[in-house]
Amino acid sequence: MTELTLVQAVNRGLFEAMKQDPDVLVLGEDVGLNGGVFRATEGLIKEFGPDRVIDTPLSETGIIGSAIGMALYGLKPVAEIQFLDFIYPAFDQIVSEAAKFRYRSGGQYPCHLVIRSPYGGGVKGGLYHSQSSEAYFAHTSGLKVVIPSTPADAKGLLLTAIHDEDPVIFLEPKRIYRAVTGEVPDGDHRVPFGQAAVRREGTDVSVFAYGAMMPLCLQAAETLASEGISAEVVDVRSLVPLDEAAILASVEKTGRAVIVHEAPRFCGFGAELAALLAEKALYSLKAPVARVTGYDTPFPYALEHLYLPNAARIAHAIRATAKAA
Repeated sequence: MTELTLVQAVNRGLFEAMKQDPDVLVLGEDVGLNGGVFRATEGLIKEFGPDRVIDTPLSETGIIGSAIGMALYGLKPVAEIQFLDFIYPAFDQIVSEAAKFRYRSGGQYPCHLVIRSPYGGGVKGGLYHSQSSEAYFAHTSGLKVVIPSTPADAKGLLLTAIHDEDPVIFLEPKRIYRAVTGEVPDGDHRVPFGQAAVRREGTDVSVFAYGAMMPLCLQAAETLASEGISAEVVDVRSLVPLDEAAILASVEKTGRAVIVHEAPRFCGFGAELAALLAEKALYSLKAPVARVTGYDTPFPYALEHLYLPNAARIAHAIRATAKAA
């Protein structure tokens, strides 16, 4: 075990994968000599050289298009998009090509491709560096979408993603890149997709979240414990494939649910979780499902602290849901 920050765990996962498998390579803007804008790829070019750590032109379409071609020829590229906000020029390649190759070829052409990208707010990035558009990709059949909230999961989910035969959107909550630390298993540590993690046991209300919202949910749950409210906090972490069984089991135990994410509310990923509970856990629910989210506006700069869910907003929703008839 080694104590690491979340961004260090990403770096360690990339190092382990490249060390084990010569087919794994990294490409993106400034990932080589500069080590990435957040230093997630720092030191990799020195260890593996410019043929496997490739500084690309400033072209998201070029990065993703090249990575798809590499994957179809049997390589395992890990493409970095500097900020999730910049991914849209390559959107068609991702949803129309990468997501479809395995299906359209009847399984003959798996697409070993990981697209890493920092997402979300909390770093004063304004509207072009703070978006949380995970729902766009979760809506696309053929893609897998995962979001770690701990250093151990950052490494473990990344290694699983690199060895998966489907393209994986791997979103990294940059707000907690260096704000959280934790013990990370050494070596080939993998976290399976499709398994949520209960971060705090509780009996009164279930709280579902992922990424940078997890520390805030845990903080809110700790505050409410002094009021006699027992909140169970579940880290979804694997959006696609989704651990429906764990989500339903938690609500069947508590009878109440609060869903938290920083993306806008309308058609956000939380709406899918709410629909799941309405369809399969209706008779277990003792109160309406609550959502704590960002707002349906472009991401602000000066009012970032009001846009993003915080521990107080989350605690208010949990408290109200726990007391609702």
